[in-house]
Amino acid sequence: MKKRLSFLDNYLTLWIFLAMTIGVGIGYFIQTSSHFINSYSSGTTNIPLAIGLILMMYPPLTKVDFSKIPSMFEKPKLLIASFIITWIVGPFLMFLLSIFFLKDNPEYMTGLIIIGLAPCIAMVIVWNELAEGNRELTAGLVGINSLLQVFFFSLYAYFYLEIMLPLFGIKGLAINITVAEIAKTVGIYLGIPFAAAVISRFVIKKFIGDKWFNQKFLPFISPITLIALLFTIVVMFSLKGGMIVEIPFDVLKIALPLVIFFGIMFFLMFFVGKYIGASYRDNAALSFTASGNNFELAIAVSIGVFGINSGQAFAGVIGPLVEVPALILLVKVAFWLKKKYYK
Repeated sequence: MKKRLSFLDNYLTLWIFLAMTIGVGIGYFIQTSSHFINSYSSGTTNIPLAIGLILMMYPPLTKVDFSKIPSMFEKPKLLIASFIITWIVGPFLMFLLSIFFLKDNPEYMTGLIIIGLAPCIAMVIVWNELAEGNRELTAGLVGINSLLQVFFFSLYAYFYLEIMLPLFGIKGLAINITVAEIAKTVGIYLGIPFAAAVISRFVIKKFIGDKWFNQKFLPFISPITLIALLFTIVVMFSLKGGMIVEIPFDVLKIALPLVIFFGIMFFLMFFVGKYIGASYRDNAALSFTASGNNFELAIAVSIGVFGINSGQAFAGVIGPLVEVPALILLVKVAFWLKKKYYK
């Protein structure tokens, strides 16, 4: 019997659209809303939003079983293939797509580049389950990707935004960000929930037990990610109430390269996996890990570095709006490929 999305996950695209609509409505009809929201800011940081972003990252990180990481080294070919495609090919592909489609929209372009820098560590577990992939392999990949994001995301972002863009002739953006600025943002929005997640897993499992942790605690905190994401979207779009006419077109401009990215990454990883002898279950885990992105982190970094009103933050919010229907379609594609290539 095939797995199904939960009610909340199944209608995630609808919830995001509703949150965008509510936010735009608040900003358009309540003129003082932006002043009220900004009154809770300290420097460039909006305090309620910062709390929401940290809470958004906590549940997916708490679900990561880091004990699965050592088992990854028993399948070195799969690990190497996943690393090359997920961490080298993927970011560069998103970089090229961003330049090609959004060169005339520098903020959206850089926002899309940030999205491409981090593989998914949350919804990939859902897509893998739906496609009947290898649960243990997915857990190991998610664990490794989580650690890589914690330690290297800031350097990666600096490399692509400050070094690669000028090399490709994209000059004059005046981004002027430092590794320290990005590292500070990553430390707050990824480091804090990462530490809280590791402590939660250890303490609860040790003193209360695995069963309560898996059956009670994780289901209880899971909706927090969606609630925090929707809260972020409402706040952001309430500050853009006056742009209501432009938003649909901007969404489409950002969505197109994202859809192309998901498709290329999924098929590339699938056929590489098939070539190196991966079973269907392993291949599904590899392919969905490669094709999804950590939009929670992208949104947090974009807001932390560029501000809540930035085009980078807007691009980050469009990510999950596009990812859900695209990856649901790829789950169906995975079963079709299973019938075609795996007997």
